[in-house]
Parts: sequence; structure tokens; C-alpha cells
Amino acid sequence: MSESSFTLLRDIGACALENGEEIRFSIDAYRGYRYVSVRRYVLTDTFSGATRDGITMTPEIVRVLEPLVAALPDIPSAISDGQLGKFAKRPGICVVVSVGTFKGRRGLDLRQWQEDCGFTKKGIWIPIEKLPEIKQLFLKTKEALDEKPEDDF
Repeated sequence: MSESSFTLLRDIGACALENGEEIRFSIDAYRGYRYVSVRRYVLTDTFSGATRDGITMTPEIVRVLEPLVAALPDIPSAISDGQLGKFAKRPGICVVVSVGTFKGRRGLDLRQWQEDCGFTKKGIWIPIEKLPEIKQLFLKTKEALDEKPEDDF
């Protein structure tokens, strides 16, 4: 395997959204590093595939983030808006996780922050109504990361 090739190591699961879309969690490898991908996919009669909406996180971020997401109440009205945390991805780049409103709807926002320019286009917004399913996907991802890898990439 080429060191710079993308490899899907494990498909964790998906959360269905409206309009033939879903959010998929997976564990991937790129250039010898494992990371977690949270990405929006479109599923229609003419096209099925990934969109630009998505973010990658290191296994360390997911291990710290999972208990924070799990602690959120399942009832959307009981969740207050605000930042859950800012997690270092690599020097100069962080992942900011927050609950807020976008286009009149509340959701969980996972967004990349770059020191020199602020928020980037990399990120994903998840409707707050899907939080119970997202909690399960984060838990499954954390459990998969804690398992011994089947093969070295």
C-alpha cells in the first residue's frame, strides 16, 4: 500500500437525515495515521457519495469528545447553546465542537479552526434531533478505536 493512499479501515455506522442524506462515521488511514471521519453522504437515484460537509478528527479527540457528547441530555430543549470544547488536531489547527442555531434550526456543530484565519469550511452540522443516534455512533467509534487494530497500515 502506498504511504499516501487513503484507506477505509472500518465503517462504524450511519445516521439517516431527510432528503436522502446520511451522516457516516468511519475510521480511516492516510499517510500512516488513523483518523475518524464524520461526513455527510447523499443517496439519490442518480448519485450516491460523499459531500464536502465533513471533518476528520484524531482518535485522541474522539476519546475526549465522546463523554462530553454522551453527557448532553436527549431532550433537545434541555440542551443549552454553547461551546463543548476546542481540541487540538495538529499545530495551528483545532476542532471546535458547539451547540447552536443555523438557519433557524439547532444542531451540534463540529468545525475546524485555524489560528491564522479562524473557522474553515471543513466541518459538519448535525441536527440536534439526531443527538441520540449521534451519541451511539460516537460510542461505537470510541470502542472501535480502543480495540487492537487488526493490521498495521
